[in-house]
Amino acid sequence: MLLHETIRSSLRDRIRSGTLAVGTPLPSTAELCVEFGASRGPVRQALSALSAEGLIATGQGRVPTVARAPLAQAIDDFFSFSAWVTSLGRTPGQRTLEIAVRRPSEAVAAALGLDAHERAVELVRVRSIDDEPVMIERTAFVEPVGRLLFDLDPDGGSIFAGLLARGVALDQGEHTIDAIAADDRDADELGVDAGSPLLRVRRVTRSDEGEVLEVSDDRYRPDRAALILHNSRTRGPSGPHASRRMTPEGAR
Repeated sequence: MLLHETIRSSLRDRIRSGTLAVGTPLPSTAELCVEFGASRGPVRQALSALSAEGLIATGQGRVPTVARAPLAQAIDDFFSFSAWVTSLGRTPGQRTLEIAVRRPSEAVAAALGLDAHERAVELVRVRSIDDEPVMIERTAFVEPVGRLLFDLDPDGGSIFAGLLARGVALDQGEHTIDAIAADDRDADELGVDAGSPLLRVRRVTRSDEGEVLEVSDDRYRPDRAALILHNSRTRGPSGPHASRRMTPEGAR
């Protein structure tokens, strides 16, 4: 990793963990040069990148300060974006780009356990916080479950809550977390450059009987989301607890 990326990553982690709180000034350029054994060039590159992410506020003759406050959510609530955002006192939003009944890709069909002739219901939405796009979700349901979506308004709120109310057993979720480059559609909808890194959470949702009902590919702007894993030797059989942190426009 290049030195300026190391500095950027270290400062970003401090901001996201709360070590550097909103409104807190960053260490001076001279202090960062000493800490990382760097010249002013890499430090300035790192600060410029953090400013572009919206994590810090900078200006001519102004000491850089933290501009955004991370907001945390337990991974148990990854099922419902709307419920999480509402619990923060913010306004969730969604805009449906596509909903269709069709034969899915081979990868999605395999994940859902579908035979060659079976179809799925696929949904693509842009999710927002206070009207700011932060995530694009691509969700596929087995057809009997997915057809219930046509009785719901996918722009009206949580489809997860709507499906639960109709007795769908969305009981267990398995999440795989990685990074992916934004494709053209991601870039257009999220307001980032094509090829920019996005934080991806892929989910497989099952009933308690083990039947796969839904798979999802959710892609977040990395300046709006982070994932934190909390470990404890005394936590018990439930194992590690992960949380999602997002950074909608400051802590207004």
